[in-house]
Amino acid sequence: MNAPIDVSFFPRAAKPLTSYKPYWAKRFGNAPFLPMSRAEMDQLGWDSCDVILVTGDAYVDHPSFGMAVVGRVLEAQGFRVGIIAQPDWHSAEPFKVLGKPNLFWGVTAGNMDSMINRYTADRKIRSDDAYTPGDVGGKRPDRAAIVYSQRCREAYKDVPIVLGGIEGSLRRIAHYDYWSETVRRSIVLDSKCDILLYGNAERALVEVAHRLAKREPIEQITDVRGTAFVRRSTPEGWFEIDSTEVDQPGRVDAHINPYLMVSEQAKAQGQTCAREEEARADADAANAVLEAAGGTAVGHKAQAAAVQPLRFVANPALPSKGKPPRERTVIRLPSYEQVKADPVLYAHANRVLHLETNPGNARALVQAHGSGSSARDVWINPPPIPLTTAEMDWVFGLPYARSPHPAYADENGRHDGPTKIPAWEMIRFSVNIMRGCFGGCTFCSITEHEGRIIQSRSEESIIREVEDIRDKVAGFTGVISDLGGPTANMYRLGCKSPEIEAACRKPSCVYPGICSNLTTNHRPLINIYRRARSLKGIKKVLIGSGLRYDLAVKSPEYVKELVQHHVGGYLKIAPEHTEPGPLSKMMKPGIGSYDRFKQMFEKYSEEAGKKQFLIPYFIAAHPGTSDEDMMNLAIWLKRNGFRADQVQTFYPSPMATATAMYHTGLNPLKGIHRDERAETVDIVKGEKRRRLHKAFLRYHDPNNWPLLREALKRMGRADLIGNGKQHLIPTFQPVTDGAYQSPRRKNSTPGGQAASTASVREGRILTQHTGLPPRGQGSGSSPRYRRSTGR
Repeated sequence: MNAPIDVSFFPRAAKPLTSYKPYWAKRFGNAPFLPMSRAEMDQLGWDSCDVILVTGDAYVDHPSFGMAVVGRVLEAQGFRVGIIAQPDWHSAEPFKVLGKPNLFWGVTAGNMDSMINRYTADRKIRSDDAYTPGDVGGKRPDRAAIVYSQRCREAYKDVPIVLGGIEGSLRRIAHYDYWSETVRRSIVLDSKCDILLYGNAERALVEVAHRLAKREPIEQITDVRGTAFVRRSTPEGWFEIDSTEVDQPGRVDAHINPYLMVSEQAKAQGQTCAREEEARADADAANAVLEAAGGTAVGHKAQAAAVQPLRFVANPALPSKGKPPRERTVIRLPSYEQVKADPVLYAHANRVLHLETNPGNARALVQAHGSGSSARDVWINPPPIPLTTAEMDWVFGLPYARSPHPAYADENGRHDGPTKIPAWEMIRFSVNIMRGCFGGCTFCSITEHEGRIIQSRSEESIIREVEDIRDKVAGFTGVISDLGGPTANMYRLGCKSPEIEAACRKPSCVYPGICSNLTTNHRPLINIYRRARSLKGIKKVLIGSGLRYDLAVKSPEYVKELVQHHVGGYLKIAPEHTEPGPLSKMMKPGIGSYDRFKQMFEKYSEEAGKKQFLIPYFIAAHPGTSDEDMMNLAIWLKRNGFRADQVQTFYPSPMATATAMYHTGLNPLKGIHRDERAETVDIVKGEKRRRLHKAFLRYHDPNNWPLLREALKRMGRADLIGNGKQHLIPTFQPVTDGAYQSPRRKNSTPGGQAASTASVREGRILTQHTGLPPRGQGSGSSPRYRRSTGR
């Protein structure tokens, strides 16, 4: 079994969450629910709130919901915490409902980015919102983090604003905004918050709260990891690395060779010199070298034997080794104005940011906004130190009510019908066992938000939560819907060496292949599966999170355990594509890994006497995808009997590497240059081409056939049009519109129509993504990450 995270290998080992002296209001104890009204505050005996949290989601007191975790963590530190959920943002009055907070506002757009929550990948408005009672859309504003911050400032202008959540995390630097098709400023400036907490925020949150409680001015809190704020200039004592430009081609002058004879130099230049002048000049040159090296000048005859190597003189301002300390080094990124005007510099800034994401070696970043007297720097401290297993257990063991606030219940106290909150229904019987993902998929925002280091709970903590669900959650039928996280099977996986993990700067541990330093032992996860399903009252434990199948095939025992005991007929996996071109831009494994996993899945299903199916997910129109790539994917789908009824077009989320490709047409994974060394990327833009790529995924839909016929003829592949088994689409349209089923397809292969029916039922709606900090179950193929990452 892998050892828990050893934070001692990270710089400036973090202070444990439970080591702070509780605030004086600890005497009030725990609230059954964090109050949302003055009446509830009165019942608790509070005259005011120390912290008021404003969120774009309905308040569900469950560890899969960011605001519940933030609120309970602060409550455990002794603070009185109130919640204003989904306020009417058209005026500041709804923000005054709980009075003035004593310490600070905590603001988040919610568990999802508000723009991705509101708009589809085609920029069409969604009619639903899984985080709102009744699944009603439009209950939060666009760019909710900015709007809420403005209203908080209007309500009580002297109260500090602490901004967090995934919307803040993904916008901490100047970023491409898909919805306006422009590069926007850092959200720190647009929201006018006092400090931004990004990523898993418990450490920063607790530290900032206690320092504000001690009346430390918030503008002086500049040394907390995982935070961003505004500065006028780089403070004294810091070493600044200028990374505001990429290398430029041009003339490079040769270095002067101190040992080169004058005659040789003259000869190289096509000239000659007299022997006497040569000898005198050679001696003078040698003496100059010796004097520079601290030696003594010699005569002409002795100069050849006396030549000494030049001595390196270190900069006295730097440490003895010549390198500035990493913890006092800041990298200056190209300014907002530069990245807005120059796609090359935008891609460069994106690459630098992703190289500085490992908390073990990341340096601070700074990006200028504006010029002259209005110039300001957005300063981004290194990422937070990961939580230890004990700290994870503490966070998940807080006294959550595990249900929506009573304000959402009907007259019978039930949370269904028009008051039903779909996101809670999705996760009410699931357990989050870990955080983070070291996959590094370029279209996904998990790495930028949660980090690549896996933070796992203990087995005892997980089993205890399963028992709590069994004993305390109304409506439980004996089925645990998921034991997972961002991925189903990265629990307790990580680097074999803490020293190497703290020093590594690779964007992925599993691409282009699985790192030799990565442990792939699934035994701890197998033990949890077996123990959970053996509990009294537990009928079934399903795995709903997406599976990293290239890791799973390294442990046949795990695949067998999963397939024979924890699959409810269908298992979701995400190969995303079949072709090397787009897969290399996604940093996803080749389709061969899927084939190996499919063989194991079918073998163990047959051994168990079960008929089970894989549900593969694919992305259309991802950067680096040609029309031919999508055609080949469609051919693969038909050959394997898959008919996808629900597909996803690439959705450029802020700060993702794939979004940088989409905006700039360059590949940050290969380095950024201004010459022929730069790798360009085929970008799928424009409604017609994006629609074509999506149509290839739904090759079986008659509504797509006219578009596909036109494209196939243009591509010189009219041979794929016809009525035979070898053809992709038929020659003629059906007489009537609607679903088309050819006679030969009625008995679909195991991955065919049965699988697509399941895709409609299961869809990508399993669990939802959480915000400040992230919680819940799911994966890149569940909606919790789907909408926030373009999945």
